[in-house]
Amino acid sequence: MDRELNAPQRTKRFEDCLAERADLWFGTDYGDAVRLCVDAIVRCLRSKGTVYFFGNGGSAAQAQHLAAELTGRFMLERPGWAGLALSTDTSAITAIANDYGFEQIFARQLEGLARKGDVAMGITTSGASPNVLAGMKMARHKGATTLALTGNGGGPIVGLADIAIVGPSGPAWKVQEVQFALGHIICELVELALVAS
Repeated sequence: MDRELNAPQRTKRFEDCLAERADLWFGTDYGDAVRLCVDAIVRCLRSKGTVYFFGNGGSAAQAQHLAAELTGRFMLERPGWAGLALSTDTSAITAIANDYGFEQIFARQLEGLARKGDVAMGITTSGASPNVLAGMKMARHKGATTLALTGNGGGPIVGLADIAIVGPSGPAWKVQEVQFALGHIICELVELALVAS
């Protein structure tokens, strides 16, 4: 009986899927946190720093997406900027995981790469991924500004972030859909600020 109660709905219409998303932005105000993130990234890139993005699974994909928006472009023709996703170097990830444990895959990379004035953005739907938390701690230790893109009340990552954007509560897909839009907004505002200056 419990399995039936917790089983996902077997039939669904497009309209049902839209209805599930209707409240994603209701009653939220991400404006101040987004502006602070944009300001931190703009300062970093103006001073020739690097923005590091990291997360697991869908958050790793988001990290890669955001890094690509900086090194490539979002909307405007302009020079490439230093954005790096820490989930893309399989040799580093597998070596670090093998030698130090999976919990250290981001922290070890940041120990070698991050410098004062850089920005490190940890992305996690739960706010509690151990390797993301370890990465945030190391980024702070290295003098980088720490940004968190999280959900479900924030989680422990909020205490490690200089600036935290806490998305909605619910299943990972809900948090990720808001994070995806917020990531694009951040990239657009960074681009406009830097190209205008």
